[in-house]
Amino acid sequence: MSKETKITIETESLLILRGRSSLRAWCQDCASEAEMIPLDGVGVISNLAATEVEAWIQSDDLHHVIADGALLICLNSMLKRIRKKGPA
Repeated sequence: MSKETKITIETESLLILRGRSSLRAWCQDCASEAEMIPLDGVGVISNLAATEVEAWIQSDDLHHVIADGALLICLNSMLKRIRKKGPA
């Protein structure tokens, strides 16, 4: 009689691409200067739906500021929130 062992390995990766001119602004909640991304740029760096990101903003999970009429999201808080969500 043979014994069978099944091993499952799950991995996670994160890739952050930065352009030539990174957008940095003061994040009140982090109390420091942080990388910021505009709301319309979220789809470029993730597969999150805009409605899901807007719900996170409403629940205060994402730090954000409004600068020059544009909503900017703190990248640190977005990465924390994505990790909290876990794999799909």
